[in-house]
Amino acid sequence: MKADKLRELDDKELDNQSREMREQMFRLRLQLNMGQTDGLKKYRVLRKDRARVLGIQRERELAAGGAQEGK
Repeated sequence: MKADKLRELDDKELDNQSREMREQMFRLRLQLNMGQTDGLKKYRVLRKDRARVLGIQRERELAAGGAQEGK
């Protein structure tokens, strides 16, 4: 998923996305450990997408902190 689309989501939706991605990654990791390598590409893409979500959440957290310090 593109970062621009993720930035349009609100905080609650980002939390839901992150949780769903974490669950999918868990299932894919189990499949990989059982020898099914067809989920490897999906796992890599999910890992990068989740990193984007976490990065955007952190950006918002820092921006909110910076706005409070300015007062």
